[in-house]
Amino acid sequence: MKKIMLVCAAGMSTSMLVSRMKKSLEQTNQKIDVFAKAEPEALSMIDQVDVILLGPQVSYMLSDFEEAATPYQVPVRIINAQDYGRMDGEKVLSDAYKLLENHS
Repeated sequence: MKKIMLVCAAGMSTSMLVSRMKKSLEQTNQKIDVFAKAEPEALSMIDQVDVILLGPQVSYMLSDFEEAATPYQVPVRIINAQDYGRMDGEKVLSDAYKLLENHS
């Protein structure tokens, strides 16, 4: 099962986005685990996930996550701020699929 981790500062808004992504997943047969973690815990889980999506509020940490994820070949991206603001779970999930395809 593929795992997509969203990273945020505290977890409230990102958890809401995860809920919307899971709702979108229910309409497909994709077996993907989507979850959110706060930044400190997320860094320790890099070797356990397939994609890392950073919330716009932690975009300043992109290089830290990219550096930590490189040995595991885990792609890291910042969630588009408009998609995040709209809580567009379907679009964020679509972007994550593209990352998974490009790193398979």
